[in-house]
Amino acid sequence: MKTTEPGRARKHCLAALLLAAGLTSARPGVAAEPLTLHARSRDPGSGPAHLAPPRARELRWHPHQTAVIVCDLWDRHWCRGATARVAEMAPRVNALLAAARAQGALILHAPSDTMAFYADRPQRRRAREALAARPPGPAEVNRWCALDPAREPPLPIDDADGGCDDDPPCPPPQGHYPWQRQHPAVEIAPEDVISDRGDEIRAVLEQRGVTNVMVLGVHANMCVLGRPFAIRALVRAGWNVVLVRDLTDTMYNSRRRPFVNHFAGTELVVAHIERYWCPSITSADLLGGEPFRFAADRRPRVVLLIGEEEYRTAETLPRFAREELAWRGLEPVVITEDPARPPHFPGLGDAVRAADLLVLSLRRRALPPADVEAIRAHLAAGKPLVGVRTASHAFAPRGEDRARARAAGLAEWPEFDPQVLGGNYRGHYEAGPPTRLRVAPGAEAHPVLSGVHPADWQGRGSLYRCAPLAPDASALLQGDIPGHPEEPVAWTRLYGPRQARIFYTSLGHPEDFARAGFRRLLLNGILWALDWPVPPETP
Repeated sequence: MKTTEPGRARKHCLAALLLAAGLTSARPGVAAEPLTLHARSRDPGSGPAHLAPPRARELRWHPHQTAVIVCDLWDRHWCRGATARVAEMAPRVNALLAAARAQGALILHAPSDTMAFYADRPQRRRAREALAARPPGPAEVNRWCALDPAREPPLPIDDADGGCDDDPPCPPPQGHYPWQRQHPAVEIAPEDVISDRGDEIRAVLEQRGVTNVMVLGVHANMCVLGRPFAIRALVRAGWNVVLVRDLTDTMYNSRRRPFVNHFAGTELVVAHIERYWCPSITSADLLGGEPFRFAADRRPRVVLLIGEEEYRTAETLPRFAREELAWRGLEPVVITEDPARPPHFPGLGDAVRAADLLVLSLRRRALPPADVEAIRAHLAAGKPLVGVRTASHAFAPRGEDRARARAAGLAEWPEFDPQVLGGNYRGHYEAGPPTRLRVAPGAEAHPVLSGVHPADWQGRGSLYRCAPLAPDASALLQGDIPGHPEEPVAWTRLYGPRQARIFYTSLGHPEDFARAGFRRLLLNGILWALDWPVPPETP
């Protein structure tokens, strides 16, 4: 039931009266400084929510008008992974509740389906008494709030299987649930409230003059959105709501659409909430330091080293990284040439040493010896590399550029293509004709070609002369232009004793980046190089 604007105004007036009368959850002798919250939301519009620019604004909430609702932070879940993640998160939740409580905020514990465990607790009686003191409300305030197609599209993850990410998946419960209480690491203080009913929690919020609510707990795609005391219900009823985004989790199986890791799936749901329901904050607003992050939530660092003038990869690659990599749980780091000091790439050595994957788009650059050594060390450690177009002649300056590089003591690596990539770059054919593409014989089932249909698109830019490849390189795509033999245009290889994964494509013209087939090829090559699962083709 949605509160009208006059209803919301009455709620704010009631809050002011209760504050003046001293009937809120204020602690005696405690000065109530406003809570400063750094809220993040997503701009409305078309396209996926996670690609919408985030919008930041500062909220200043009076703590005596603020409540924190802890949603379904159970002691045990039917999914082992969910149980473990709650246990890992619970101490940080407890710290946030203690900080909010100390400043005068109201804490409501809502572990659904466990009220029998708390039947005799004064915190439980407090909720029942608040409901008894107000007129009965409509029955729908205690119903599940399903996805609202008038307000939001389907969720960005497929959780139809229940969302267990364990391998093998845990069997769902048969007839009963394993949870009995809230997780014991989360303290329920004497002044707190316990309820899992929408009508009781609304009665408590109104009785205490609460106009602002922080929601945390599990799971963001299910209970945190749908419970009658959670985000959809409270936003519709007129409360100011924020999600504590670092203290939530999803029920999401990463083997299902959109085929991202578990933590990236959570972030997609958070972005959905930020666009369609309410802003989000982090626990750092109350606790300081860094937001909470699960120990297993490690984002591979993808360093994109860009230095070429021919194909505008300083524009296309960073855009590709934002649109295709970041939301999948990767951490793109872009290193570009300092135009005032070519060929100088600020921070290159440190970035490569910290990289999990190096994406290379250089053309005929000589670098400081320490930077080249960092790239060699990256490969020697068995770390992967992806080369795009001019990477086949990345470190091979010519003519006057070569003379200047030698005079400046810079390092060349003309053998990089045959040694590392496994190619044989010998220039290119005339520019103009588009490159006809086909799958190389025997490569049809290679994961890098998942969802790539070369018959549906053509390569732009001149066709590189790359044949013959090294014997241990595996061609994936072949290309030709009229009147010339085929050339390999994409291949993989394992390099060195540590078997570093190498993917290279001679494609990479700006018009290639506008084609879904090329973007999928490059994405697959990056995921394969990282030894991450490549998404299957989907309708």
